[in-house]
This record gives sequence, C-alpha cells and structure tokens, in this order.
Amino acid sequence: MHTIERLQNWKDSGAITTAQFDTIAALVRKQRFSIFVELNALLYLGVLFFVAGLGWTIQTYFANLGDAAILIGLSTLLAASLYYCFSRAPEWSNARVESPNMAFDYVLYLACLVFAAELAYIETRFQLLAAHRDYYVLFSAVLYFIAAYRFDNRFVLSLALSTLATWFGVKMSAFGFISNESLRLAAISYGAVVGGVGAWLSRQGIKKHFLETYLHIAANVLFIALVSGVIERDGHWLYFAGLMALVVISINSGVRFRRFAFVVYGTVYGYIGVSSEILRNVHDSTAQLLYVVVSGTIVIVSIVLLARRFGRDE
Repeated sequence: MHTIERLQNWKDSGAITTAQFDTIAALVRKQRFSIFVELNALLYLGVLFFVAGLGWTIQTYFANLGDAAILIGLSTLLAASLYYCFSRAPEWSNARVESPNMAFDYVLYLACLVFAAELAYIETRFQLLAAHRDYYVLFSAVLYFIAAYRFDNRFVLSLALSTLATWFGVKMSAFGFISNESLRLAAISYGAVVGGVGAWLSRQGIKKHFLETYLHIAANVLFIALVSGVIERDGHWLYFAGLMALVVISINSGVRFRRFAFVVYGTVYGYIGVSSEILRNVHDSTAQLLYVVVSGTIVIVSIVLLARRFGRDE
C-alpha cells in the first residue's frame, strides 16, 4: 500500500483531518508548499541579530573606533535604509498598501532599530537631555508611528506602541510614581488610550486594518493590569468588577467578529481572576490543587473545542 493510500485511509477513518491530509500529501508528492511565515520570521530575527551584533561591536570597541566613526557609520546606515524605503514606497493611501518587494519591510525595521541604537548611543555618550531622557523615548514612538502609517507596516506599529508604553513607565519613574497601584493605573490609562485611538482612527477610515493591532495590545495591557489588581487585596473588588466587564466584552466581540484570540484572552484572564478570588478563601492545599487541576483542564478543553468550532466556521 502506498503512503498516499494510507493517508487516505487515515482521513476516511477520522485519524487525521482534511487539512492535515492535504499538507502531508503535498510533502509526499514533493509538491511546492509555502514557507512564507517561516521565512519572514527568520528575516526579522536576522535583522534583530544584526542590530544586536552592531550594538555589541559598538559597546566593545567604541574606545578604539571613536565617537565620530560610530556616529558616521550609524548615520550612513540609517540614511541608506531610509533612502531605500522612501525611493520604493508606493503612494500614501488610507487603505491597505502592499509592500513593493519582500525586502522592504525588513529594511524599514532595520532603519527603526538603527535609529534607536544611534539615539541611545548619543545620550549615553553626551547626555544631552540628562534627566529629561524620556523625551527620547517619546520622540522615537512618534517617529515609529509616522513610519508605520506612511509605509503601512503593522510590525513597526507594534514597535511604536511598545515604545509608547515604555515612555509611560519612564515618565512615572521620573516623577517618583513607582508604586504598584500607580503603575497599574498608568497601564489601565495606556490601554484605554491605545484602544480608543485605534478605534477612532478606524472610524475615520485611516488604516482600518491597524485596528486589530491596537486592540491586541490594549486588551493584554488592560487584562494584566486588572488581574494584578484582583490578586492584590487592596480594592480588589473594583478591579474584579472591571475585569469581569472586560471579559464579557472581549469574549462577545471575539465571537461576533470572528477573532478567536480575544475569546482566549477573555477566557484565560477571566479564569485567573475568578480563580484568585476562589482560592483566596480556600486554605486547604489539597483542595487548592484539586481545583486548579479540574478547572484548568475544563478551561483548556473548552478553548480547544472553541478553536475547532472557529476553524470549521471559517
């Protein structure tokens, strides 16, 4: 019996799905298959490793190279990357714009990272802003936002949003607000602002496909902040109410708009919050272990069943 026939028998018996059969059969027949995702991941990792190596070289040999050589080298690389992007970028459009070629997105990402490395080097060596170094972070976030929208790149948009989150933390540390409660409130404010801005830009028709990136980041930040508030005893009931409201919104929206990730967010973070409330009043270690095992299994099975249902519906 040939391999394809065995695969067909397995599919007919339900041992493998149709999608699995198609994938394996293509490999057996030596047909072409897409490695686009894997190749993209490797290219992004390549850019990260290149910049990391660049940073290591600067840190190790800056005394021999000198400030002028390092800054000229970084500026030349940055200028070349930006020239490549601007010279090949398509015209601006509020709608989705495809990259002109496969290398474009990685050159843009390289430019952003090189800019960050050069800015960090300048401040480390010359301390131009000193105590106001948080403006470097804010300035970087603004430039990343501009680059993300101009070149229609969601990966750079994620970089911009994470840099903005860093600015929130740096700003609070600069003012001495470093308590758990103040950081939690800052995270909630950040999540609300990111989600609100993303929704507003989408309603204006500006890069509507960016909305999901905003919502993913906003949802995780809000969930983490609320769950941390639930776990701590002081005022946890207020955070618990907010968490439950966000769980309902996340799961309902995920089901309504066919976005399974938000169903998972609501389920997992909601489970953590509810479990912390239940276990708070359970002092027997055996009962706690039994609850975690049973409830955790139920949650995992539920997510798997939901994932299969979403896969069938799509």
